[in-house]
Amino acid sequence: MADQLRQFLLRGGFLMVDDFHGTLEWNVFLRSMNKVFPDRKIVDLDNKDPIFHVVYDLDDRVQVPGWQWSISGKTYEYDGFDPKWRGIYDDQGRVMVAICHNMDLGDAWEWSDDPRYPEKWAGLAYRIAVNYVMYDLTH
Repeated sequence: MADQLRQFLLRGGFLMVDDFHGTLEWNVFLRSMNKVFPDRKIVDLDNKDPIFHVVYDLDDRVQVPGWQWSISGKTYEYDGFDPKWRGIYDDQGRVMVAICHNMDLGDAWEWSDDPRYPEKWAGLAYRIAVNYVMYDLTH
């Protein structure tokens, strides 16, 4: 399975991962991703990276919490206080894996029509999605 994912990504595929939080879940993700790309580093994406400026300029990204925020009042889960925008690049400098750690964009999309979920998070989650899709189509 790791080999199939690696081949897909190296042929121009794109993977966005989301909804994992804190040190424990990061370590699980890292072990899995190291099976896919043992020779490639995961890096923090710079604000100037084109993935954040394809359609929308996303210089002011914030942590996008999941629905659990409505219960706990916390924007984070476990020890995942800081949102991390990370990625893995291919040999041409294109982000092929976009990693959204310590946030839950999927929940923001899912709950965006619920008035209890703040628009500032839902709107940002949609803008990120639009940028990622357009980036994938154009890079």
